[in-house]
Amino acid sequence: MSTAAPTKPQAGAGGYSVARAQGKCHVSGKTINPGEKFMAAVRETQMGLERVDVAPECWEAFEKKDLLGYWQATMPESTAKKQVFIDDTVLCELFERLAQATEPAKLNFRFVLGLILMRKRMLIYETTRIENEKEIWTVRLKGKDEKLDLLNPKLDEQQVAEVSTQLGEILNGEV
Repeated sequence: MSTAAPTKPQAGAGGYSVARAQGKCHVSGKTINPGEKFMAAVRETQMGLERVDVAPECWEAFEKKDLLGYWQATMPESTAKKQVFIDDTVLCELFERLAQATEPAKLNFRFVLGLILMRKRMLIYETTRIENEKEIWTVRLKGKDEKLDLLNPKLDEQQVAEVSTQLGEILNGEV
């Protein structure tokens, strides 16, 4: 997560991973306490991907034009043990199985799942290309060389919230 100053992306093998929440609003520098909701976002910089966390009261004023994606999250307890219904391997398999999906709901679901897998450092972002006016990210699963395409469906705030709710139910509130 970002603090008031930008956080450099963390290098992964051949790509970048997205940092975890650190408890500070990128806009105001205010502490985001455990249990509080906030907006988490990812943007591409010249150095790679950057994680930005924003308190709800600062979200409207936050400049969103360069964001690759964003989602609502709840600041975890630093000592809380995570409860996960589905392990990372199953999530990665689901991500791969949805690769051929063409329905908008499945594309949206796969995109937000991809963002979550990046946050969990299970999916590594490589590059972005434009094909037929569509933004396609090249990614790969951790420990694998095979490149996968991930369509950025350019979700609006409501769509992100809907997909995040679905994924949150699957991941027991980790989203």
